[in-house]
Amino acid sequence: MDGQWYDADAGPLVRPYAMTGGRTKPGPHGVRFDLIALVVVDGDGGDAAAESLLGPEHRALLGLCRSVTQSVAELAADADLPVGVVRVLLGDLLEGGHVKVSRPVPPARLPDERILREVIEGLRAL
Repeated sequence: MDGQWYDADAGPLVRPYAMTGGRTKPGPHGVRFDLIALVVVDGDGGDAAAESLLGPEHRALLGLCRSVTQSVAELAADADLPVGVVRVLLGDLLEGGHVKVSRPVPPARLPDERILREVIEGLRAL
């Protein structure tokens, strides 16, 4: 052994509560992030100077969102962070104007399946 007392299998050296400053809810406004809510970097929000003041976990989430729009669940998996931590960090990024979040459409607002079938049949008839 080379004297190291930790390895990649040991997990993160920083506890989740340290990443969120002990918070368990995202932002002061009580924003709720569904697992399927889509997150994208806001092109108008935040400059490089403001982004440099963010923590490493915040910057990692921004980096993941920069290339492609991702859901909260995908971000948690890609960043290898618990979903609760990702929700708190996204609340910070949303409050700072760094990201935009689009919420999923509630099932009650989706079109009726019968209408969709009629549209498909109409398209096939063309």
